[in-house]
Amino acid sequence: MNHDHLINHPGILTGFTILVVIMLLLDLGVFNKKSHVISNKEALAWSVVWISLAMAFSGVIYYLMGFQQFAQFQSAYWIEKALSVDNLFVFIMVFGFFNVPKHLHHKVLFWGIIGALVFRAIFIFTGVELINMTYLPEMEVFGQMVSINVVLTLFGFFLLFAGIKSWSAHEDDDENKDFSKSPGAKLVYRFFKVTENFEGDRFFVIREGVRIATPLLVVVTVIEFTDLLFAVDSIPAIFAIAPDDPFILYTSNIFAILGLRALYFLLANFMYMFSKLHYGLAVILSFIGVKMLISPFYHISSPVSLMVVGGILAVSVIISFMFPGEREEKDDDDDFEEDNDDEDDD
Repeated sequence: MNHDHLINHPGILTGFTILVVIMLLLDLGVFNKKSHVISNKEALAWSVVWISLAMAFSGVIYYLMGFQQFAQFQSAYWIEKALSVDNLFVFIMVFGFFNVPKHLHHKVLFWGIIGALVFRAIFIFTGVELINMTYLPEMEVFGQMVSINVVLTLFGFFLLFAGIKSWSAHEDDDENKDFSKSPGAKLVYRFFKVTENFEGDRFFVIREGVRIATPLLVVVTVIEFTDLLFAVDSIPAIFAIAPDDPFILYTSNIFAILGLRALYFLLANFMYMFSKLHYGLAVILSFIGVKMLISPFYHISSPVSLMVVGGILAVSVIISFMFPGEREEKDDDDDFEEDNDDEDDD
């Protein structure tokens, strides 16, 4: 029995989105109501929860839609997950630049992901519509009748270029970047005065009857803009997996970024052990770009794509473990947890 019409019904998508929002609200309002430093044990537990939910959901897709859609979900999920790890380097630098106390990291990432839920939905559903509207009339190329899509072809060239560029790029390139001059920070500074210091976990304070923003709002806005730039790479990449199935693209993407906060806390102290991961991501982006460009002539199936992506990730992680980078010594700010308790008492 074909269940595609059931899965792609707007009501199913709406129900999925509502469920995700409820889980996020429980995360912030119940399990993390009080700002605190996230321990490795807690981060590991949440990582297991989010990955398990994603795998269980993929099992539902397999049952209702079949192996092809299951492989598409898995491929898109792990591609987004891998690219998310690369994005964590930038998050670490943003938090370091603004000297964000550790106990506030979770709240910043939470609101960053709320914004990502909205923007990813807009990007994905708009992208699918653009793809459906930009197929050229069937034509003969190299003796073969093909139907070329303009948007997918442009995405293919872009990802191939991004992959080649990423090969020589490294997180050290941004170490001296002034994030206070980034578009997100400029937006806040343009409309609000900003306090010099953090005011607990508040985004605004009232001083002499005037609402003033805190550095925490600046950090959240910078993270939101960073995610938008990150989506420029990641969203085109997953369109290579299922260009005409917004349900697969949206759900896999959302599950991947939902686990990003827990992954951040789990890996933040061990990033030096993933020093070679960016080489693997560069190869993955290039592979996806090539897949898009040759898709009118030769189709690489989703199971094959999943094996290629999984193999590249495994090799890059193993090499990173074998040849880790230098561990950067950081100041211990565990005392922020005690400071936070004092703030709450006040």
